[in-house]
Amino acid sequence: MNGRKIILFLGCWAELLFAATCFAGPGPGQGQGPGGTTPTKLAPETMARIGTVDERFQSFNIEAVEVTGGRFWKPFSSVAGAAPAAASPGDKNAAPGGMNPSLYEYRPPIDLSNARLRKLAAALGPAYLRVSGTWMNSTYFQNSDDPAPATPPTGFNSVLTRKEWKGVVDFAHATNAKLVTSFAISAGTRDAAGVWTPEQALQLVAYTKSIGGSIAAAEFMNEPTFAEIGGAPKGYDAQAYARDFAVFRGFAKSDAPGMMVLGPGGVGEGTALVPAFMHTVSSEAILGATGPVFDAISYHSYGAVSSRCAAMGAAAGTAIGAALTDEWLSRGERNESYYAALRDRFEPGKPLWNTETAQAACGGDRWASTFLDSFRYLNQLGSLAKRGVQVHIHNTLAASDYGLLDEKTYEPRPNYWAALLWQKLMGTTVLDAGPTSAPGLHLYAHCLYGRPGGVTVLAINADSVHSQTLAIPVRAESYMLTAKELLAPHIELNGKELNLDDDDALTRLMSTMEEPGQVTLPPASITFLAFPKARNASCK
Repeated sequence: MNGRKIILFLGCWAELLFAATCFAGPGPGQGQGPGGTTPTKLAPETMARIGTVDERFQSFNIEAVEVTGGRFWKPFSSVAGAAPAAASPGDKNAAPGGMNPSLYEYRPPIDLSNARLRKLAAALGPAYLRVSGTWMNSTYFQNSDDPAPATPPTGFNSVLTRKEWKGVVDFAHATNAKLVTSFAISAGTRDAAGVWTPEQALQLVAYTKSIGGSIAAAEFMNEPTFAEIGGAPKGYDAQAYARDFAVFRGFAKSDAPGMMVLGPGGVGEGTALVPAFMHTVSSEAILGATGPVFDAISYHSYGAVSSRCAAMGAAAGTAIGAALTDEWLSRGERNESYYAALRDRFEPGKPLWNTETAQAACGGDRWASTFLDSFRYLNQLGSLAKRGVQVHIHNTLAASDYGLLDEKTYEPRPNYWAALLWQKLMGTTVLDAGPTSAPGLHLYAHCLYGRPGGVTVLAINADSVHSQTLAIPVRAESYMLTAKELLAPHIELNGKELNLDDDDALTRLMSTMEEPGQVTLPPASITFLAFPKARNASCK
């Protein structure tokens, strides 16, 4: 990394060392220097169309526990020893499924009327706003204007008030977002035989309509893979899911006919993310038991769990030194391959939605809030769009270490700026960027947003030592992201740090011009090259 110092973690985080100590990448002689091997040629005018994505492809999640207030993953920046005491049974702020409460930190309900939060979320629109998460499985919707009770009703762990949900609907309207959610499935929603009843879901849908809102899409429950941890009855299995889902599907068709039904929403399967000792319900078993009943197949995607959940085993985690390797950057593709294969087997032709994803489950690792994770973030967007995933919902907008925004100040983190550039430049038509054999170089292409005939190429140089070279045939607008340190909480665009202006206005995303010829991509850099005059026939 040419002597850049970074604060390292998991064996390296505790001291200042040179980046070469911990970052894996192409070995000496394998990189592509400006005067080295033949440049990778780009042909934006002839790049072939390979698919399209939803106009709300890049979206974000606000956890239900943020809306109601409660314990969510404690940020690493919180003061040591400030963990809350263990919650008592029935406490609305209890950790889900008996998880260790020291991993969590209490948050009051998020202020969705905050002007900065709304402005920054709106800049990412159009988007889907997903309000869900494990906590939603056990959240009681109080369909009255009375204050929330001190203790949730029996069979629930938290309470969602009308005022709080109206705040969600108003936020969606203000930010050009469509709502995605899931419903409560805990003991309080079940009849004497243990079968799910739609009473709570009916009230939430009806109230949403009454205040001028709508739910665009919903999963029956959040992550049935971990059904018991998520509040389902002990021993819950695929047959129980199919039985309950039949009731849910009937409710959706009769009372929410415009709502897309997503599912199953599994997570961590086909990888080392799920340890053998945990009771799980597989997506394969669910799809086999339900039959073809979903409007789109949804799944959640995490390449690892953060160190908060180290008890799940070393194989489920990751190390900071792997963050730029092809193996790490390709984990999103491997997750997609697993669920796409299930889709092709049980629900062929259905769209694929990635409804929850981030650097690592359990709140994200320490570097999830730094420039280092922007390589994974943008590579995952590019690779999944290329593979046909229609929607990609990041967890979260502003909570814990993987939030796009700092949860206390709402200051943008590097991934927010990366997301903003994607939204500004990458249209819905996906193109074939062409081949590259350069180690560490990842290329993706879309039609240029809002510019007929134009093309944008996303070029990620994940080699922290060597430059890469591209050959371009026409003039390009260049947006190059770098940082003084890979673990910096700030990001630079063409050498200038991106920040909010005094009135919370977003810094203008200014490009530099690249003339036809060779373009050099520095080590550990991310560059969007916009070709407004490519005259690509697929983009007209």
